[in-house]
Amino acid sequence: MALKPETIRPEDFGAAGDGKLFDTAALQAALDTCAELGGGSVLLSGGRTYLSGSLRIGSNTVLHLEADAVLKAGRNIADYISPGTVDNDSNRRVGTPVTRKPAYVFLYGLHVKNVAITGQGTIDGNGAAFMRRVSPHYVTGDFYPRPTLVYIEDCENLTLRGVTLQNAPFWTLHPAGCRGVLIDGIRIQNPLDWANSDGIDPDHCQNVNITNCRIECADDCICLKNTAGNSEYSHTRGVKISGCTLTSASAAVKIGTEGVDDFKDILVEDCVIMRSNRGISIQIRDGGSVRGAVFRSLTIETCSFPPDWWGSAEPIAVTAFDRDEQTRAGTVQDVRFAEINCVGENGVLVCGQSGRISGVTFDNVRVRLKKSRREALGYDLRPGCATGDRLERPRVPWLIENSDVAINYT
Repeated sequence: MALKPETIRPEDFGAAGDGKLFDTAALQAALDTCAELGGGSVLLSGGRTYLSGSLRIGSNTVLHLEADAVLKAGRNIADYISPGTVDNDSNRRVGTPVTRKPAYVFLYGLHVKNVAITGQGTIDGNGAAFMRRVSPHYVTGDFYPRPTLVYIEDCENLTLRGVTLQNAPFWTLHPAGCRGVLIDGIRIQNPLDWANSDGIDPDHCQNVNITNCRIECADDCICLKNTAGNSEYSHTRGVKISGCTLTSASAAVKIGTEGVDDFKDILVEDCVIMRSNRGISIQIRDGGSVRGAVFRSLTIETCSFPPDWWGSAEPIAVTAFDRDEQTRAGTVQDVRFAEINCVGENGVLVCGQSGRISGVTFDNVRVRLKKSRREALGYDLRPGCATGDRLERPRVPWLIENSDVAINYT
């Protein structure tokens, strides 16, 4: 993107960069000045840690973190921007973590254009300040949802390149209602037992390219969504995911479950999925449908995780069920899986209610089962499936029920 050459340093506005004093005011002043000048870069210097509350990024702004620069979120929730309202047990839909806009956000942009976050530095969500352990395998928080690390809404031309995002207390990177999104060569590192710490969640976004990323997190690494909270924007379409290495305690790549609108024209190729509870997952529970998706040239290795996490080591799982009596699921149509090698503790699962799954093709998809490390649990149908949480069947390479599926080998 073409920007003016201004480079602005938060130190010019009084930032200490020592990781002890809060630099919120200085960082925000630098970002605001950059936008007021019509564009430029805010530079965070290597070897410094900038402790901050929430920040708002404006149009035509590059936030650049040099190698060994750290932007670290503070631990006081009162210092966070709140774009939405807090979901609770009285207003949250079954099996849906977010029905509104994020309750809290660390790095925030709204109605902007030409925004970039670049460099070899790190944005640290300080998630441990908001989490608590509830079992040996599961860490969650005392309130829900917790802060989203990066939330950019209604942006034309959004770029993230090179940076590391880590220790997110909730979703890590959530672009919503964005057009023209490039996410290239970033690293996301969240502990494999932290609940809701999704990696990248494109939500009602179009023209999205996610490439050459390395993501490890407990919840889904990359999850395409159409949330109810952002339903004023067009549906998610035109997404390409390539060259990524992914590890998840849930699903490495998922479409749904938040899906009030359609998903179209999706391509996932040349990725390596390893040590994951589930490889590829299409979970339709709301009114949105999946039409036109291709998954090809993938290597998938799965292993079973404790039952706190959705999934039962399925390398590929395609399900379409009504979320509840009030929420009818859409359909899955015109989906192709090709040239995929699967090794894991369970096989491919395709099942749904009558007429919900059709035109699904598997070409040269090879599945090899290995001995499970855990007691056989059948197949996981969570979340919010009216027919029950589990499908009690023996683990086999292919389990196809109530679906129009073709399996071909050459």
